[in-house]
Amino acid sequence: MRKTKEEAQKTKESILTAALSCFSVKGYFNTSLDEIAKKAKVTRGAIYWHFQNKSEIFDALHDSLHEPFIQAITRDLETDSPYPLQQLKELLVKLMMELEENTAKMKIMRLFYQCDYSGELQQFKKKHQDKKLKSLQLLQSYFDRAKQKGLLVAEADSEILTLTLHCFIKGMLYEFLTDSKLLNFKSHTEALTTQLFMGLNNCRSACPNTEQ
Repeated sequence: MRKTKEEAQKTKESILTAALSCFSVKGYFNTSLDEIAKKAKVTRGAIYWHFQNKSEIFDALHDSLHEPFIQAITRDLETDSPYPLQQLKELLVKLMMELEENTAKMKIMRLFYQCDYSGELQQFKKKHQDKKLKSLQLLQSYFDRAKQKGLLVAEADSEILTLTLHCFIKGMLYEFLTDSKLLNFKSHTEALTTQLFMGLNNCRSACPNTEQ
């Protein structure tokens, strides 16, 4: 009997969940398709119906993490806020808090933080880097809008500000993912993000809710 689209999608999600569980415990290279199939309670044939090989499962996990991030920013940019930096700050806090509450996404994040893109995974390095650049370009739109609205000094460099923000986010996630005990993600996220935005040129007029 032919599977419905809903059943096929459910099987695919089961495979991805099982693969993530196996990768998190044994690592990508030490995990076999047989182990993934056993964990997902499907046959190897079911895996090959959705993925050509194990590396495609790895790539699909990256998509499941990154695509919703891109979509969230794109939707948010549809609103032309009078205060783009405040809008950006609120979006980032929301996304990071949602990430902290999503166990599966945190596992995926750990997987990619540890990935060196060696061997068969090297084929995805440029693709994943290009997606990162796309997300950075979207984030830069907030700084560009702030400059256009006169909320940043003319000398402010939108690209550098975006890279600063990227390093800030990456640093926060690294401390959380490595369980360094340096910060409490839930209680520190908004405070740290607010402090960062207060340090931007003319940010007090750009972010009305970050008063003294």
